[in-house]
Order: sequence, then C-alpha cells, then structure tokens
Amino acid sequence: MAELFHVTADLGGVGSGALRDVALLSGLLIAAAGAGGLSAVGVPVVRAAPNGAVAAVLLVDPCHVSIHSFPHSGIALVDILARNEKAALKALDVFVRRLAPASVMSDTRTRG
Repeated sequence: MAELFHVTADLGGVGSGALRDVALLSGLLIAAAGAGGLSAVGVPVVRAAPNGAVAAVLLVDPCHVSIHSFPHSGIALVDILARNEKAALKALDVFVRRLAPASVMSDTRTRG
C-alpha cells in the first residue's frame, strides 16, 4: 500500500449557524476535495442530528474528507486522508478559510 497522509483538525470558536448548515458543510467537503485535487467517488453522505450537529463524509479515490460539527460548543472536527500531504493541507485550508475559527489545532500523520 502506498503511503497516505492523515490530517485531523479541531476548529474552535466557529459560529453555530455555519455548524448547523448542512448545505454549507456539504459544499465545503466538495470544495476541499477540489482544492486538494482529490477525486470524489460520489456525493457527500450527511447526517443532521436533532440538536443541529452535522456529520458528513465525502469518499475520494481512495480516501476521504469528513467533518463533524458541534454547534452548541462551536467546534468542527475535520478529518482528511489523502495520498499526499500537500493535498490534505490544501483541503483543510478550505474549511479554515470558510469557517473562520478562532482556533485551529491540527495534526498530520503518515499512514501505511
């Protein structure tokens, strides 16, 4: 198996409106994949919980981009698995620029 790069990020201090917006978060998955040059293999799979939290994932060949939002605490958790680190970081940048968090804690690990 080829080496993969796994980027995770906790985005804090995000407005609750954005974190409840299913269309926005789904669109960000697609935009992030595009920015990273990642090829989507379908449409985002999204689940909106009764409390407004959103979980969404976009499968990309052969990896994924996902987000879990927690509007009540202003937190978004982003998870990107990609074939190269630059692609994963470009994808993360889309979420950071659009959601404008007060804080970002991220980690990059090599997998495989």
